[in-house]
Amino acid sequence: MSAEFLIAETESFEKLIQKAPLHALYRKISEYIYPQLRHNPFFGPNIKKLKGDFSSIYRYRIGRYRLFYSIDGTKSLIFIITLKARKDSYR
Repeated sequence: MSAEFLIAETESFEKLIQKAPLHALYRKISEYIYPQLRHNPFFGPNIKKLKGDFSSIYRYRIGRYRLFYSIDGTKSLIFIITLKARKDSYR
């Protein structure tokens, strides 16, 4: 994979991340996780592709949180969908 991916955050994700507990986590996401995703959003120790109805979505594990995103490979674009606590993620 030679080209790096661009990252686009959905409006709902941007609103969600402004909440106090998640705002502190956003720094870690932007400084450490986004660079990893730009390089290779498909594989990594914390990355899994979801199954079933959500097979086009990936999740990145961040402690007790899960960052969900989808990938448009033709445009080299990653859409950040949401960030949820693990206990609420799969309901």
